[in-house]
Amino acid sequence: MAPAERTDFIDRLRVLLTVLVILHHTAITYGGSGGWFYREVRDPGTASSLLLTVFCAVNQSFFMGTFFLLAGCFTPASLARKGVQAFVRDRFLRLGLPLAVFGFVLGPLTVALAGMPAGRGVVDTWLAMLADGRFVIGPLWFAWALLIFSLAFVGWRLAWPEPAPDPERPLPSSAAWAAAALAVGAAALALRQVVPVGQEVLGLQLGYFGSYVFLFVLGTVAARHRWLERVDRRQAAQWRRVTLVTLPLLFVAAALAGALKGRPVDFAGGLGLPAVVYAFWEPLVAWGIIAGLLTTFRERFNHPHARWQAWGAQAYGAFIVHAPIVVALAVATANWRLPPLVKFAAIGSAGVAASFVVAALLLKVPGLRRVL
Repeated sequence: MAPAERTDFIDRLRVLLTVLVILHHTAITYGGSGGWFYREVRDPGTASSLLLTVFCAVNQSFFMGTFFLLAGCFTPASLARKGVQAFVRDRFLRLGLPLAVFGFVLGPLTVALAGMPAGRGVVDTWLAMLADGRFVIGPLWFAWALLIFSLAFVGWRLAWPEPAPDPERPLPSSAAWAAAALAVGAAALALRQVVPVGQEVLGLQLGYFGSYVFLFVLGTVAARHRWLERVDRRQAAQWRRVTLVTLPLLFVAAALAGALKGRPVDFAGGLGLPAVVYAFWEPLVAWGIIAGLLTTFRERFNHPHARWQAWGAQAYGAFIVHAPIVVALAVATANWRLPPLVKFAAIGSAGVAASFVVAALLLKVPGLRRVL
């Protein structure tokens, strides 16, 4: 495929992924599973909580991994274009600076906002955390991980120069996709024996990093062969069927482990049936969704559009600022007597809109466009 082929669809996919991140954290607020600053609904047994947990589980299987895949795809060209020093400087500017600002400023603000329902003053709590130099990584763990991956790639390229592009190389076969899914699942299971899901090491939930590392590396290889632009529709359809068959298996494993009888089910680590199924379930679900998104966006949205281009420019900023916005909106509406799913839809939509508006305003500040 010609190197000049348009990749507008990738920028649009980034926008969708950013929206999903914001909705994911809103879902946790109203009963979904996962860690977040503020939870209004804490009963995991309600029908709405179960639905939001399904939403979060499916999201978790693919959305951050897709971010790493896309980041990996653009990393080799960026390094080749800028050179090592400029590339490293750019990575610290675009990843390290937002990480520091969120960790030392916006993260503590989000914690302070989340403490309002308990009667803690926002300003006093925030100022106290600022004075203590409290660092709260929050969703900016992604910037931290991507900074590590980027620096590791620089080291790799210094040791092994970039091979020549080969845009005609065939895509990996479905058997290779299946082998990769099984390998990633095995890696996740092994990692979770040491660091179960929910536990962090240096701000990172390493239990998920089997797929993150694989997809970032895959992205760097795919860039040389233009694989993302050439994912076959039939192969994507095949893997969507794998996703559909795999989806219910997680819930079957939970039922077999006694979830329907009220027993606690451990997906986080160990070698119990739920944990084993969950480790392999994630990549088998993710591959079909990622392939489906790539082909759908490439075929339907691969053309320039002013509004989408604006949203694409705002997506990273929206990702950075969404945490305090979503928490502030949820806390401000905590007394609204509405069903959790209604509040999820309302606050999620408002959180997405507000995050992109704030990002648009930040882009107007001189100098910030280089960071955001």
